[in-house]
Amino acid sequence: QPGTQPPRPAPGTPAPPVGSTPATPIVPPSFAITDEAGDNAAEPMSEEELAAEKQKYDLPENAHRSLDRVGPLTPEQRGLAPNAFGAQSGQFLAALMKETRAPITSRWASILLRRALLSATDTPRDIDGADWVAERAWLLLRMGEADSARLLVQSVDSDRFTPRLYAIAMQTYLATADPAGLCPLSAGALRFSKEPGWDMTRAICPALSGDQGSASGALNQAQRRGVVRGIDYRLAEKVVGTGFNARRSVKIEWDAVDRLTAWRFGLATALNVEIPDDLYATVGPHVRAWEARAPALSAVRRLPGAEVAARLGVFSSQALVGFYSQLQSDGDVPANAADRVDALRTAYAGSGTDERLQAMRTVWQNEARPDFVGLIATARAAAALPVSELSARDAANLVAAMFTAGYDRGAAQWSRLAAQADGDGAADLWALLAVGAPSAVVEIGSGRVSSFAKDANPHKAQMLIAALAGLSRLNAQDGAALAQDYGFDLAAASRWSRAIDAAAGRGEKGSVALLAAVGMQTADWNRLPAFHLYHIVAALHRVGLDPEARMIAAEAMTRL
Repeated sequence: QPGTQPPRPAPGTPAPPVGSTPATPIVPPSFAITDEAGDNAAEPMSEEELAAEKQKYDLPENAHRSLDRVGPLTPEQRGLAPNAFGAQSGQFLAALMKETRAPITSRWASILLRRALLSATDTPRDIDGADWVAERAWLLLRMGEADSARLLVQSVDSDRFTPRLYAIAMQTYLATADPAGLCPLSAGALRFSKEPGWDMTRAICPALSGDQGSASGALNQAQRRGVVRGIDYRLAEKVVGTGFNARRSVKIEWDAVDRLTAWRFGLATALNVEIPDDLYATVGPHVRAWEARAPALSAVRRLPGAEVAARLGVFSSQALVGFYSQLQSDGDVPANAADRVDALRTAYAGSGTDERLQAMRTVWQNEARPDFVGLIATARAAAALPVSELSARDAANLVAAMFTAGYDRGAAQWSRLAAQADGDGAADLWALLAVGAPSAVVEIGSGRVSSFAKDANPHKAQMLIAALAGLSRLNAQDGAALAQDYGFDLAAASRWSRAIDAAAGRGEKGSVALLAAVGMQTADWNRLPAFHLYHIVAALHRVGLDPEARMIAAEAMTRL
C-alpha cells in the first residue's frame, strides 16, 4: 500500500487496493443489466417446502464450507479483518449494497470497496450467509468486477444456494460470458426458480456435454412454450449449435434489438458474436468492463472495454500495460491504438529520459488535461524516471501518473522540484503532493492553500481543503475557516455523514469502505460535494486506511 508497498489493483482476482430495487420479482425474458436484474429470483417457496427440497441434496455437514465467514481474501492476503463490518445489521448492509448506484466516482474508492467485498468477513446477524454473498457479488457486478463476483459465488456450496444467490449466479456467469458455468447449478436452480434463463439451461447444458438429442428436444419445447423469443432464443439456439455433434447453423441479427441485456451480452460474447456499439450505449460502463476480461474475444475487440476497466479500477496499471502488450502481439491494431502502444513501449524502454518523457506526453495526449487512462498506463514508467529539472507541468503529470498505481514514495521525491517550481503546472504539482505524499513533504498552511485556491477552479479548491482537513494536514480551526471562505461547511451533517463517521468511530473498515461508495454515487467528480470528500477521507484516515484516503484525494486533484 502507499507508504509501504504500492497497491496494485489486480483485475478479476483478489487484490488490494440511490437506485432502488423493486419489491417484486421481475419476469424476464429481459435478463436486464439493471438493478432489477438481480431480483429475478424465483416464485417464493414456503420455509417448509424449501427445507424439504434442500434436505434431499444436502452434503454431510462436515463436507460443507461454512457460511459464517465467506470470501477469498484473508488478512494475510491483504483482505480486511473478519470483523470489518462490526456488529452492523446484515439487512442494513444488504440494503446499502442494493441501493448503491455503481460504478462510483473514484477509481481508488472502487478498488478499496472490491477489497472489502472480497474479504473473508463475518456474516452479519439477521441475514442468510448465501444472501450475504449474493449482495456482495451483485454490487461487484455493477462495479464492473465480473471475475471478482464469480470468485464470491463459487465460495458457496451449491446446496447452500438461496433463490437470491441463484439469481445473482445467473447474472455472474452471463457477465463472465461463461454459460457453461451455469450447468453445475442448473438442477438446483430449477427446483427453486422460474427464471427463463434457468429454463434455457435444459437445452444449453446437454448441448455443451454432447447430448444433442436432449438439447434439441429441450430447445424445441422452450420455443413452443415461448420461454424466450427473438434474439434471446436465437442466441440460446446458437449456443446449442456449438455443442458436440451439433448440426444447427444460426445467424444473429441485431437490427430489431433496442437494448443490451445480460443474457444477450453473455451469450453473444461467449459465442464471439460482435455486439453493435450503439447497444453498449443502452447500459452502464460496467458492461464494457465485463467485456475487457472476456476470454473468447480478441484483444482488439476488448480494447474499448479494457480502457473503461482501467478507468473504473477493474484493471490495474500493470494489467493495462499487459493488455496493450497483448494487443500489439495480436497484430491488426487500429491506427490510433497502434500509436499509443508504440509510445507506451518507448515510455518504458526508451534510450534516455528525454525520449521516455516525450513518449509519455504522447500517451497523455493533452499535457494540460492528461488522459486518465494514459496516466494509468504510464504509472510505472513515471516512477522509473529520475528526479530532474523538468517543467512543473511535466512533473505534475508524472506525479499524477505515479499516484494512479500507488507509487507515493516515488512521487514524494519530486517535492524538491515542487519547492522551486513556478508557472504552468506548479500549483497542480503542489496540490498533488500536499494530499498524496505519505507525509508532509511540501509546505501546507492556510496561506499556501489560499494562494492555490485563488487561481484554481472553485470546486477543485473546495476539494483540496476538504482533503487536507480530512487527512488532518490542516488543523481543525484552519480547515473550518478555509471551508467557510470558499463556500462550504465542514461541520454540516446528514444521515450519511453521521453513519460514516460512526462507523469510523467503531473502527469498521468494511462499513467505511461501503459508506464511502454510498457517498460517491456520481460518475462526475465535478458533481461530488466537497463535504462528501471530507467525510470519506477523514473516515478512512481514522480507521487506518490512510493510504487509500490519500490516493482518493490525489485522484480528486488529478481528475478535476
